[in-house]
Amino acid sequence: MSGAALEGVSIVDFSRVLAGPYATMMLADFGASVTKIERPGTGDETRAWAPPVDARGSSTYFGSVNRNKRSVVADLTDEADLARIRSLVEDADVVVENFRAGTMDRLGLGYETLREGNPGLVYCSITGFGSAGGAALPGFDLLVQAVGGLMSITGPRPGEPTKTGVAVVDVITGLHATTGILTALFARERTGAGQRVEVDLLSSLLSALVNQASGYLGAGVVPGIIGNAHPSIAPYEVFATADRPLVVAVGTDRQFRAFAEAIGEPSAAGDPRFATNTARVAHRDELNTIITARLATASATDWFERMVAHDVPAGPINDLAQAFAFAERLGLAPVVEVDGSAQSANPIRLSATPATYRSGPPGLGSSPL
Repeated sequence: MSGAALEGVSIVDFSRVLAGPYATMMLADFGASVTKIERPGTGDETRAWAPPVDARGSSTYFGSVNRNKRSVVADLTDEADLARIRSLVEDADVVVENFRAGTMDRLGLGYETLREGNPGLVYCSITGFGSAGGAALPGFDLLVQAVGGLMSITGPRPGEPTKTGVAVVDVITGLHATTGILTALFARERTGAGQRVEVDLLSSLLSALVNQASGYLGAGVVPGIIGNAHPSIAPYEVFATADRPLVVAVGTDRQFRAFAEAIGEPSAAGDPRFATNTARVAHRDELNTIITARLATASATDWFERMVAHDVPAGPINDLAQAFAFAERLGLAPVVEVDGSAQSANPIRLSATPATYRSGPPGLGSSPL
């Protein structure tokens, strides 16, 4: 097979900040042509979110989700600019926008209007809380982590809800938007008709809560904060060693037997309190006392090597420099150079039509409208 997977797919991208730009960058990496529509003078808000900046003095936040795109400046309150944008959309396959619900309709760029001139258009709207009762609510990742329940199960201990270290709800929503767009394009291959794709931050988070959401919906269990422990598995948490923390992620009884052997406590596997996962969860504190005493006798690196030798899922808590170095050692090639700037590689590997890195994040208005 030759050519990029999405070669010939044209996307007009009105989105800013993270969820929408992440989705369109994923598609651009596989060959889609993405035109990013930005406000005159300022552009995407994340252009100003610095430090840190890269070697060119540009915001690394903006750079993280905007490669392989061209930037067009347009004043959406100006009739001449709007006319040129509408002409651009007439030939597009996909539109992506993350304005508050109703904004694009007021500008004459809503789905129902645009589909009249382009019935094959796939139109993706990304909102914080949907287009009904939550239409007026601002969609910020931190806010959704709070009201969507994620912070209620994240933190060191009860009473100390904590956000995640990255805007994970935006990323999850961007991935859902990508899936929705590709699904709609696939359906268009059969029907010839486009359709509207709607995703919102709150619904995306609730879906991504998976087992925690299912525990509530299926069993009426409202989970709380239990730090780094797992509500249904043990030992599956962070433990101190002689130098730095180590994660142990034992998910089966077989793995526990191997783990007990690795830490020099083989008899623990036959102890009725620890012989099954259900028993280990019930006797978590007693088990952790044994584990903590053993792990304190050696470094995290030493324990990691022992765990690998015993086929036990475990590893030290790396900082980002160590994490990228670890991925490099595994041959995952996690970093790409794009126009002289280092970036995270696209994690999707296609054997025949891989991701390509054709250009770095565009300068504001670097392409004509």
